[in-house]
Amino acid sequence: MRLPITKYGLPQVAVYPVINLLLMLVLLLVLRKNVPAWAIVSIEVMLFAVLVWQFSFFRDPHRVVPEGEGFLISPADGVVSDVGIVDDAEHIDGPAVRIGIFLSVFNVHINRMPADVRIDGKKYRKGRYINAMKAESSKVNESNDVYMTMTGGPGARLVVRQISGAIARRIVCAANEGDVYQIGQKFGMIKYGSRTELYFPVNMGIEPCVKPGDKVSAGLTKVAEYERSK
Repeated sequence: MRLPITKYGLPQVAVYPVINLLLMLVLLLVLRKNVPAWAIVSIEVMLFAVLVWQFSFFRDPHRVVPEGEGFLISPADGVVSDVGIVDDAEHIDGPAVRIGIFLSVFNVHINRMPADVRIDGKKYRKGRYINAMKAESSKVNESNDVYMTMTGGPGARLVVRQISGAIARRIVCAANEGDVYQIGQKFGMIKYGSRTELYFPVNMGIEPCVKPGDKVSAGLTKVAEYERSK
């Protein structure tokens, strides 16, 4: 049976729920003599909701990548916050399309590969923790760039940037230089609210097919298309 919790969250799943349950027990024993029953029930319900959310956050739903070729899929779950062009993207070494995706604390936070790729390297940056909904967070927040080259299609260089948000404080990336991944394969996550960006070159026939406000799912939603190989 497949574990419905991502391996990237097992340390938190093993510790946080235990703390939560102990807190619920302590509050019940300490407050029951001095606090009205309705107040105790309200507090316990809120703590139970937090407990459920803790498990939900690290959920790892099964995903089946769409069949066919000629597209890039979303590297993250969430809402497209912006689609635009940057003048000079690292690794791509020229102008690139950037698709920004905001992940709330209620989204699945596992990152997946947008295409069949070979990993060329990665670059971690320390930074701030401003609201990840802002495009500015891409420049100033803690982030991790994963550099890759498509092994099929146009063979374009791609970048997936994992960005911490106001709540997120840890980026997990299992991809290393030389690794080969298939489209939709999991490679990491950002713990709690965050932002993920996908970069691809503007001059290789790849066109975005999403717009701000669109909801996307990692490994499922097509976010860009290119002409299929003949």
